[in-house]
Amino acid sequence: MTQPSLLAAGVALLGILWLGPLPTLAQRHFSAHMTMHMGVVAVAAPLLALGAAGGRLDLARRFPRLFSPVPASAAELVIVWAWHAPVLHHAARSGAAALVTEQGMFLLAGLLVWMASLGGDARAGGARAGSGVVALLLTSMHMTLLGALLALSSRPLYAHTSGGGPAGLDDQHLGGAIMLLVGGLSYLAGGLGLSAALLKARARTVAERQGVR
Repeated sequence: MTQPSLLAAGVALLGILWLGPLPTLAQRHFSAHMTMHMGVVAVAAPLLALGAAGGRLDLARRFPRLFSPVPASAAELVIVWAWHAPVLHHAARSGAAALVTEQGMFLLAGLLVWMASLGGDARAGGARAGSGVVALLLTSMHMTLLGALLALSSRPLYAHTSGGGPAGLDDQHLGGAIMLLVGGLSYLAGGLGLSAALLKARARTVAERQGVR
């Protein structure tokens, strides 16, 4: 896909996630809320970051100090775990203002990590790409951990999930599995893809140096 196509796909996905049935379903179903969350940070955000990388919309290129990969990963960890605390999570599923705030912070956190890892000045590509690999893999780890905690919990962590009880626990387990699979795998794939690109670039550099000799 071309970069404009990636940008368009990311924007279109956000429209589907936020303007479709998911916000209403998320009021009662934890799994719907998690689908919206993962769609924003693990699918739409990387599409937008890939579409912007290297161009005039590449914020990591314009503001490199604000888009440092590892601190960006730490910021996303704080935001994601904080909004999954029962009080904040309940607020986001019960009120429009809190939901808009939560989703906006999720998008900003996702863009921060993906743009910091995939974007930036090509002349600093080696160092940034290496930090990007670390950041994406760290994010994959904490997404996997939180998803596993939700999927394997023996009791509902959110009393309002589908009314609580066995149905609520099943819904929570499904939401945790969505986070574990979509979130964990998306960031893992990003880290591995960036690692492969970095290794290819280094191999090409070595080959060019040997050719000069």
